[in-house]
Amino acid sequence: MKHKSPLITSMVNAAYKASKSLVRDFGEVEQLQVSRKGPGDFVSAADQKAEQTLIQELSKARPKYGFLAEETGLIKGEDTSNRWIIDPLDGTTNFLHGLPHFAISIALERDGKPFAGVVYSPITDELFWAENGQGAYLNNERLRASGRRNLEDCLIATGMPYKGHTSHPNYPQMLDQVWGSTAGIRRFGAAALDLAYTAAGRYDGFFEFSLSPWDIAAGLIIVQEAGGMVTDPDGETLAIEEGNVLASNGHIHNDLIDTLHNSTNARS
Repeated sequence: MKHKSPLITSMVNAAYKASKSLVRDFGEVEQLQVSRKGPGDFVSAADQKAEQTLIQELSKARPKYGFLAEETGLIKGEDTSNRWIIDPLDGTTNFLHGLPHFAISIALERDGKPFAGVVYSPITDELFWAENGQGAYLNNERLRASGRRNLEDCLIATGMPYKGHTSHPNYPQMLDQVWGSTAGIRRFGAAALDLAYTAAGRYDGFFEFSLSPWDIAAGLIIVQEAGGMVTDPDGETLAIEEGNVLASNGHIHNDLIDTLHNSTNARS
């Protein structure tokens, strides 16, 4: 059994505490107060309550660290090398429709790069976690990305653009190309879990555009520590501020890049 470091333990404890209110609110979702941030964007009392819990608990553990949080935004800390990047409820639309597929995502960014990550699914009680150089784990079992090498055998996850949000102009063509080249595509609406599932070998790859840092920061380090690969969809170094992501088991990475690029030729 892998023993969690004090850093991971602090992150896990914060996720567990925030999850209690999420699970309770999920059971009463029809009575939950909901407002809109914009077309297709919802924010609920559950998001806000869970985020405040995360901020309080993580601040106790590391008082000098700052935050980048989905609801609260940027909170500067005394320690400029470390900051928490948190999403209290990844999969808000699922949550508000009673779909039990959502997660809490917590990442520690150190010197501009994801250093540790926790993605917790309260309904399934699955805890995905990783720390730089220490491997990736699901609860207490070591995670390994899948070993599939043929794209036609692979299951790929994606996130589709929705009302009020832009994506890559060739996304429909990309979707068609990937669909025709793989065993199938899944779209479950929670990027943090898509990345965690890629790390666990449930998916062989994942791509999405225009995500926010809190959607992906934790999942990126989990994929990498599970032996997978993460770049932007062109194969270049990923900038989490841009939010264009391609993650895979590593074996199919170049083939997946080529497949996405073929969509441009298919359109012309």
